Amino acid sequence: MAVAVEPMQLKDLPEILIIERLSFPIPWSKQAFLHELNNEFALYLVARENLAVCGYIGMWLIVDEGHITNLAVHPAYRRRGIGRLLLKSLIQAGKRYGLRRLTLEVRRSNLAAQKLYMEFGFTTVGVRSRYYLDNHEDALIMWKELE
Repeated sequence: MAVAVEPMQLKDLPEILIIERLSFPIPWSKQAFLHELNNEFALYLVARENLAVCGYIGMWLIVDEGHITNLAVHPAYRRRGIGRLLLKSLIQAGKRYGLRRLTLEVRRSNLAAQKLYMEFGFTTVGVRSRYYLDNHEDALIMWKELE
């Protein structure tokens, strides 16, 4: 079945929260997502197969830059290109919004995510020492220039 990428909606939150809990040691709360859905300077997308939300991605729009806040795929749907589809869709949306570059932080140990970002032209430009609250792991700062 084909996967469609659409804007995140309020009705998606129950499934988003499940994916969030399965994907991150310190998951975002329902309130955090509610805030983001009402944030005029944020864009959140979901990947949907049939009616099921199988992944999501989001970014903040800051002048001419996009800060990718999160990307997660439900474990049952991983290794099927959904993260790649979500990232590609977000990059395309960023270009439509007139963004010039994108940035994100990624755990130093998350080699799979780093590989995905590098495939899309992100490069590591710095480190945020002890960035993650759960284990004080460093975050790599990655940037991508948009054409």
